[in-house]
Amino acid sequence: MDNYKVEGHKDLARDPETNSIINVNSSEYEKYISRRNIKEKKNQKVQNIEEDLTKLKGEIQEIKSLLKEILNK
Repeated sequence: MDNYKVEGHKDLARDPETNSIINVNSSEYEKYISRRNIKEKKNQKVQNIEEDLTKLKGEIQEIKSLLKEILNK
């Protein structure tokens, strides 16, 4: 069945079976997907940096402990 145009929105249509609103502008949808993927990559990069920083803090703490142990001998 054909979708109905949404009044006042040239890129939107209503599916008569599900009554849902659909974006019929494929180029805008592709832009959205691209922006979403870029954001996900940035978030993953930040998460990786935070994990690396946590590991480095632990290693620095271990080095400090070893240095204190050496100095106390």
